[in-house]
Amino acid sequence: MYTYQLRLEGDILKVGFNRIQPAQGDQIVRDAFEQLEQMIASGEISGGSGVLKIDGPQSVPVAYVIAHRLAHLYEAIAVLDPKIGSKGCKTYIVTMTHGSSNYQIGDLICSQESQIELSKIKVVLCGPPRSGKSCLREGLKTAILGILGAPYPYIITACQDGEGAWYQKTYASNQSLAENIKPANKGDITPEFAQAAAQWVRSANQLINIIDVGGKMSDQNQTIMAEATHAVILAGNPTQIPEWTKFCQNLGLKVIAEIYSDYQGTRDEITFQKDWVGFIPETAFDFPFLKGSIHYLKRGEDFSNRPMITALANLLVKLTKF
Repeated sequence: MYTYQLRLEGDILKVGFNRIQPAQGDQIVRDAFEQLEQMIASGEISGGSGVLKIDGPQSVPVAYVIAHRLAHLYEAIAVLDPKIGSKGCKTYIVTMTHGSSNYQIGDLICSQESQIELSKIKVVLCGPPRSGKSCLREGLKTAILGILGAPYPYIITACQDGEGAWYQKTYASNQSLAENIKPANKGDITPEFAQAAAQWVRSANQLINIIDVGGKMSDQNQTIMAEATHAVILAGNPTQIPEWTKFCQNLGLKVIAEIYSDYQGTRDEITFQKDWVGFIPETAFDFPFLKGSIHYLKRGEDFSNRPMITALANLLVKLTKF
């Protein structure tokens, strides 16, 4: 995994730092250069007449590397300035030209890009106990952080199983310590706790909010989940998924994914995936968007690159962009 990320979308090169793999500047520069070399060698970056627009944060050393490698390939290079422009228009400043009679240094280029209205989503991870929801939560958070330009995924632990945000990383580095601490953090989900957790969900104001709830279709979970907008169901027995789907729908939640947790499996399987190009309101589709299985959710493993978690992470990011 690279410490700096690049992705070509038409004539726009999207760039940014990898938030889950921080590094020193020398490594970031090497990673940026290696990816540019690969993209050029494969023909993905082919150069030619016209302008290559660059959108995203760059350190000064990285900017020099990009300029050094791409300046001679295009008629002009332009860099986004977020402070300039108007609604529906991203404005880029021409910073380099190569034998161009059409562009000069300092020219402003307005790119008519659709103005995206970002929507907050509050997604409940629910399903029967011992299905692997805590593992799914950790892998999903890591996967979202690895998506270039994705919002930060805010996690709410709305259950008293003792496995807070600290648990998975502690378990991976010191299993006995994690197991010793867990009982002290475990407790019953009382009506008072449910009301407090419901307030946490109600007040959550990040673009992506992920709520981990207990494994019972209880009054307390109804109180908490009713404040959410969407649901992901994870079950170790696929026959239990329909009753959880009905439980969520009765609370007004949109079930966006139904996932079978196959502990004995050797690979993920995506049996149904609804995707779309651009940003289309979810009302245009039936639910769920994603169905299938995820294999061997065992504590201490890295799940972030699993196909099902990758698909789910991309789905949550896309749902914020209506």
